[in-house]
Amino acid sequence: MNEFCNVIDADKIIATALKCLEERLTYAAGEKFVSSRPVCDYLRLQLAQEKNEVFAALFMDNQHRLFSFERLFTGTVNEAVVYPRCVIQKALQFNAAAIIVAHNHPSGAAKPSSADESLTSELKKVLEIINVKMLDHIVVTLTETYSFAEHGLL
Repeated sequence: MNEFCNVIDADKIIATALKCLEERLTYAAGEKFVSSRPVCDYLRLQLAQEKNEVFAALFMDNQHRLFSFERLFTGTVNEAVVYPRCVIQKALQFNAAAIIVAHNHPSGAAKPSSADESLTSELKKVLEIINVKMLDHIVVTLTETYSFAEHGLL
């Protein structure tokens, strides 16, 4: 019984942390938002516990304030199929000016695969056509994150 209560308490703490981080992302402005710890922390809380790969996106306005966090695709333990057309549809739905995409690696290795790099390049090109800036692609694990922007891959 005590262990169950701890799980409930932990879930409440995580929910509260997500709400706090989401509020920071919603009201934050400026380029510093892109590389800030709150973004990576928020994404880790959202995606790191997933048993299968989940591809998600943060849709933002031109001041880089958050409109919405959306889980777009769910795959298997080692891959998720991502359809750029669907990412574009969501960006247009939110009238987003900027986007950060992210996905988890259930394996625990944050280093992106060559498929991750190809997808990032393709998404960036397609989003540029509709004038949506791709700010980053972040790979999430339980213990770390990998930012394409911080590693000069975007």
